[in-house]
Amino acid sequence: MRVILQRVNKSRVEVAGQIVGKIQKGLNLLVGITPSDTAQEVAWMARKCLELRIFPDSSGKLSQSVQDIEGGVLVISQFTLYGDCRKGRRPSFDKAAPGAIAKQIYEEFVTKLQESGLQVETGQFGAMMDVYIENDGPVTLILEREAEGSIR
Repeated sequence: MRVILQRVNKSRVEVAGQIVGKIQKGLNLLVGITPSDTAQEVAWMARKCLELRIFPDSSGKLSQSVQDIEGGVLVISQFTLYGDCRKGRRPSFDKAAPGAIAKQIYEEFVTKLQESGLQVETGQFGAMMDVYIENDGPVTLILEREAEGSIR
């Protein structure tokens, strides 16, 4: 499982010109899934996203999590995070999970985040989406968790 985590002032996602998810201050999460991802990776990733201390306190020190600031979370599926561009000119997406598997794991991830009680919004799985991100900082991190025993 791979997540591009961005601290944002606001973010929204539109499908066919309609807003399907929108948050103010919080996290924008672009999520890639592999076929080997399990509930263990989902739980680890959700906890990591919710607990990372990347928001400033009153003295400017990065000591608060999205939970601490009661921020929003916008979760967007993005299979292209597993695009392999090492050969040729067209990315290979062989490492990305097929749609049915990815959707189930993505929905489990969203459910884990919702258990925090924070506002959790999503894009539309499998749709062509326009994502608007006002990155704060900018703070952007790449989080990755491979299934136990998986070989890369």
